Amino acid sequence: MEKKEELAKQQRLICGVRAVEEMLKKKPGLIHRVLFKLKSGNVKLYELQKLAVQANVHVQQVEEKSLDKLTKRHGGVIALCHEKAVLPWNETRKILMEIKKNSIPCRVVVAANLEDPHNLGACIRSSFALGANIMLLPAKGSCGLTPAVERSAAGSLEKMTLCRPSNLEIALKELKEAGYQIVGLDGHSSTSIINFEFSEHLVMAIGGEDKGLPPDIRKYCDSIVKIPMFAGAHSYNASVALALGLYTASFSIFTNTQMGD
Repeated sequence: MEKKEELAKQQRLICGVRAVEEMLKKKPGLIHRVLFKLKSGNVKLYELQKLAVQANVHVQQVEEKSLDKLTKRHGGVIALCHEKAVLPWNETRKILMEIKKNSIPCRVVVAANLEDPHNLGACIRSSFALGANIMLLPAKGSCGLTPAVERSAAGSLEKMTLCRPSNLEIALKELKEAGYQIVGLDGHSSTSIINFEFSEHLVMAIGGEDKGLPPDIRKYCDSIVKIPMFAGAHSYNASVALALGLYTASFSIFTNTQMGD
């Protein structure tokens, strides 16, 4: 079985037109993505897909055999659900704009294309521990908030504000225009994080396990920095790199009295 199907099996499944429609209307933030039977010819499924798009939920057309691998009783549609609801971008934007307006120091994390749930959970855990209470995730291309993510987050998932903007590029553009500094982490950069000057309003972005920081995120970064390592080392794990990056940024954004012992 392909890796994506393995990850999908780890998530809570809502199946059938009526059940998925109810979830889309009442709790769209709990849905990671909706899988529809390819070329079903079913008008109800097409109408349901329109509803999902209107709710800014990622949809995919897949072969029936892919749905069957998840469950035989799908009725042509399966919603893969998060363990925790994510906020829509308009609500998250209001929070971040209010923070900026009131000149409150803030750190936001962008975790792009993390497919390993244990890695994503570790990133959530490190982010919360180091004062970044808001995380932006891409609408597609990364794992959902599965039970494995929740376990790896070690209690931090419920404490974090998580948002999946339907268009992450637009979200970053708006934050950049509002005065947030956007810094990407990339081991191939020529700029070291050591002595780098961080803003009080910081967005720190990391990329996926294999592909690194994607181009659509990179182009909105004010700076790309690397975390030094000894010669011969290949790279840091994404969650380790994020923890080191946030910890380093802590000293230029927050005083020691704002962090625990």
